[in-house]
Amino acid sequence: MKTHILGFPSIGKRRELKQALESFWKGALSKEELLATIAQLKKRHWNIQKEAGLDYVVTGDFSFYDRTLDLIFAIGAIPPRFAPLANADALERYFAMARGDAKRNIAAMEMTKWFDTNYHYIVPEIDANAQWTPSAHSIIEDTRLAKSLGFNPKPALIGPFTFLALARTTDNFDRYLRLDSVAAFYADLVKTLAQTSDLIQIEEPILCSEALSNEAAKRFGEIYASLGAAAGKTKLALTTYFGSLGRNLDLAVKSGCAWLHIDLLRGAARFDDVLASLPRETSLSLGLVNGRNIWRTDYAKALKLIEKAVSKLGEDRVALGSSCSLAHSPVDLDDESALPKSIKDRMAFAVQKCAEIVELKEIVARGDKAALARNQAVFENAAKDTDIYNASVRDRAANITPDMLERKSPYAKRREAQSVLNLPLLPTTTIGSFPQTAAIRKVRLAYKKGEISEAEYVAAIKRETKDCVDKQERLGLDVFAHGESERNDMVEYFGQQLGGFCFTQNGWVQSYGSRCVKPPVIYADVYRKAPMTIEWITYAQSLTQKPMKGMLTGPITILCWSFAREDLERSEVCKQIALAIRDEVADLEKAGVKIIQIDEAALREGMPLTVAEAQIYLKWAIDSFRLASSGVKDETQIHSHMCYSEFNSILDWIAKMDADVISIESSRSGMTLLSAFTDFNYPSEVGPGVYDIHSPRVPSTEEIADLLRKALRYIPKDRLWVNPDCGLKTRGWDEAYQSLENMVAAAKLVRSELS
Repeated sequence: MKTHILGFPSIGKRRELKQALESFWKGALSKEELLATIAQLKKRHWNIQKEAGLDYVVTGDFSFYDRTLDLIFAIGAIPPRFAPLANADALERYFAMARGDAKRNIAAMEMTKWFDTNYHYIVPEIDANAQWTPSAHSIIEDTRLAKSLGFNPKPALIGPFTFLALARTTDNFDRYLRLDSVAAFYADLVKTLAQTSDLIQIEEPILCSEALSNEAAKRFGEIYASLGAAAGKTKLALTTYFGSLGRNLDLAVKSGCAWLHIDLLRGAARFDDVLASLPRETSLSLGLVNGRNIWRTDYAKALKLIEKAVSKLGEDRVALGSSCSLAHSPVDLDDESALPKSIKDRMAFAVQKCAEIVELKEIVARGDKAALARNQAVFENAAKDTDIYNASVRDRAANITPDMLERKSPYAKRREAQSVLNLPLLPTTTIGSFPQTAAIRKVRLAYKKGEISEAEYVAAIKRETKDCVDKQERLGLDVFAHGESERNDMVEYFGQQLGGFCFTQNGWVQSYGSRCVKPPVIYADVYRKAPMTIEWITYAQSLTQKPMKGMLTGPITILCWSFAREDLERSEVCKQIALAIRDEVADLEKAGVKIIQIDEAALREGMPLTVAEAQIYLKWAIDSFRLASSGVKDETQIHSHMCYSEFNSILDWIAKMDADVISIESSRSGMTLLSAFTDFNYPSEVGPGVYDIHSPRVPSTEEIADLLRKALRYIPKDRLWVNPDCGLKTRGWDEAYQSLENMVAAAKLVRSELS
């Protein structure tokens, strides 16, 4: 019985990749030093897998920035706008595609969420006329290196159908017209990798969705037959995750691949169907260890699935693995010294998950009853923990009434009441956070270490807040935000003030590139201990006559961006969070805050991959938002922000949120995402992002004005807001101020054209 994982986190247990990348981008680290750091990380991660006892170590899971970008670069699908970088260093061109090129004024490639995760990938751009010039993929060198060091490498590739399905095309070009050239690239790559590996992982999570076109499905078997031929004696592992195979089960089992991997954390519903239809020559890899959460695997449950597979297929045709890549998990639990033992004992990070897979094999192969007993004791002790249950929270959630999900009046009447805000045409605002400067981080760290008093900390943050408000006055923005200087993270900040949460010291996961997040842990029933934001918002409002937005993170985003408990339905956890946010909204309104933004950046990403499952999710997710937001007067304007996800297919659900204003990411797509507003008459106001905050490039006034003109094709002028794509936390003040200055100027320019 073979053991493996689908991928290991790239970032390093101390975020070494982040630090190296950002130092390199600043010019403080040479290319040679960057490459040395990355080589060290790769070897360390391979060694972790080998020492755990796994049969394979994964190559191709490590990336400088993003694995999809690695494929784009190797295939040669480089957008024509990067032609000025044709003779530049390969690494410079690679990072320009990810982050944009400020010197040459070249916009970065579009970025969106990887299926239903909080990881952002670079979206391939498929142009009908662009010439592709393939080059060597970094996976080849990595696999050869791993082999030379005595490891047994299993190269991991995002599959050709998933690559094309997730691409953006120009002029309605049929992406699958590129299938032959993509397949030829993969065949050459597989042939090369087969020289150093006996198993190659090809990931097609698109098979767990309904996004694969009928035309593509017809060619699936043919393309995989060509890859099998290129592989020769090396086995191919067709790898699926994030759901069950559904309507694509037949494609998967008839692919001709020697292995089929399925996610049994999210795809167990079709397990019996997979077992019944699997060809005799195909092995089945069981994704039993959760790659997306931090809780231990329940061995008793996993063993039942293993036993079912073994009884049907025989032990030699069963492999054990992670449900998906462990890149969605923190690196090593051993470094956590502050967690309560009762909670830490229930956890497993990437290093521990590797060991769990091997331990499951040992229990099956050698009847290791001691390991099974230790595991079951963890779950028995957790069930006895009285801290996880709060009777008043459960009672309140059970007694939610339909009227609690409804605003007092429809949008049209609320709009009239909100005219007291006296906003101009095309009102300008930001999404909320402003640059988290070195000074802010220094103050926060000093307070955390006890080096300064609470009074000194509060005074310092008030100075930062006043400076932020003063800058907005000079810029001439119409609706202000207080800047969030007191907040370390938009979810962690609230988690620290809510019951039912705990926090890791080093539980970092990659969001994109060098951006890492440290999700809070929901381990018990959630409730608000006390008001969370009132003091800071009212202080900021006292500094200006302009309306100051109350800034909250919504229940769906808090749920999706936390490691949530698994002993209670996600919908119920979300309901508890929504009630806590509802209380905060009510207190903000009582304090005189007239605009309240409840960010739901994770709304789309939390959506399962199939239509039927998505409808169930969207119903309870939207209900949770409405529960949080609906207890206010007509005069109070409710905003929500959503970013870096494909929203067009769920506009009807977004409309059901009944927010007065929504803001969405649009700049990297050149406003093309707004085309859906042509067919769907969105009922309220919209703020499409007009500049990309994930790039250091400063957009010009005319560039932003042109985006606004495009937006006006889809959104009426009296319902169009002007704002960045997302918060400005990760940017520096120099570039942020210039960009906002140009944004305000562009809004004034387009206003004058409209008048």
